[in-house]
Amino acid sequence: MNRNPRAGFALLEALVALTIVTTVGVSVVVLGQQALRAEREGAAEEQSYADADRLMTGLSLLRRSEFDQRLGTHEVGDLAVTIQRPEPALYRVRLARVAAPDRELLVTVVYRPPEAAGQ
Repeated sequence: MNRNPRAGFALLEALVALTIVTTVGVSVVVLGQQALRAEREGAAEEQSYADADRLMTGLSLLRRSEFDQRLGTHEVGDLAVTIQRPEPALYRVRLARVAAPDRELLVTVVYRPPEAAGQ
């Protein structure tokens, strides 16, 4: 029998190529899943900041007496609102998630002069 020494290599080469293609395919699928998860998390984070922005806009329109009534920390939905008065005419408004109170989402300082008597 006259056998070709390369006769078994074709099958071996096909198996190696199949292994490489499978590895690349699995990697692409995993990367796709990670990208989708990151996109969902990013969209949720963006929505959270949009909600915080709407709340901050509403809070910034409050009068001095309304700020005085709201001094301290209060929960509004999934946000923790902290209102402080570091100076007589300044109010510091801080928004954070209730789940992560040490991580500030938005902070601003609002000026409200003392109200004249009778207002």
